Amino acid sequence: MNAEAVSDELVPTDRLHHRARVHAALGDPARLAMVDLLHLGDAAPGELGRRLGLASNLVAHHVKVLQEVGLLRRVRSEGDRRRSYLQLVPGVLDQLAAAPLRGAQRVVFVCTRNSARSQLAAALWHHRGPTPAASAGTRPAGRVHPRAVALARRHGLDLDPTRTAHVTDVVAAGDLVIAVCDNAHEELTGVDAPDLHWSVPDPVRVDTDAAFESAYTDLASRIDRLAPAIARTGAVTPAPPGAHHV
Repeated sequence: MNAEAVSDELVPTDRLHHRARVHAALGDPARLAMVDLLHLGDAAPGELGRRLGLASNLVAHHVKVLQEVGLLRRVRSEGDRRRSYLQLVPGVLDQLAAAPLRGAQRVVFVCTRNSARSQLAAALWHHRGPTPAASAGTRPAGRVHPRAVALARRHGLDLDPTRTAHVTDVVAAGDLVIAVCDNAHEELTGVDAPDLHWSVPDPVRVDTDAAFESAYTDLASRIDRLAPAIARTGAVTPAPPGAHHV
C-alpha cells in the first residue's frame, strides 16, 4: 500500500492554497455571476456591468480580484482597439477539483467477507475505471453472495461466484487500497491501513434485493467520482500470485 504517497498527492500545499484563493474570490455573488456569464462567452467590462446592474468602479474591483487569482484575462478587440474583452482563463475552473491521485497501478477493494461490496466495486471499476481492479477480504467467505451475483448479472457486470481471496494474497506495492466497509477499515491498521475508506452499509445484513441495489448505487456513485482523479501511469505492475482480477 502507498497511503502516504496518496495523501501527499491529495493535498499538495501550493495547489491547495491556490484553490483556496480561487474559492475565496468566487465567494462574492457578483464575482460568481461574472464567471457564470463568461463561462460560455467573452464580454467587455461595461457589458458585464450592464448585465449585472453594477457600477463601473465595482466592476473594476471585481475584475481585479478575479485577475489576481488567475481566473480572468483581457484581450484587445481586433475591431475597436480601444476596447477590451474579458475571458475566462482555460482550465482554471477545472483545477478547483481535488488533485488527481498519481501512481495507482491498480485499485483493490477490500471488505470483510469479499462476498458482496468489494466484489461489486471491483466489477464496477472494471467497466468504469482507468486501471485494473481486484478485490479481497479480511476474512473471506467461501463464495460470493448469490444476491451479489444476481445483481451483477442484472447490471451486465462480470463476477465469478467462486472466487474470493484474502487481502494478504492480493494487495501488492503500488496498489490503491479502498476499504468499502467499516470493519475492514478498522481491522487494517498501521502499514496495512487502507488508502481510502468508503462507509458502505453491508447489504448482506439486510439480505434483500433492495439493500444490494442500494449498495450498488452507492459504490457506482463513489467510483464515478474517483475514476477521473486517477491518472494513468503507463505500465501496470504484474499482480502477485493468487491476485483476484475482475
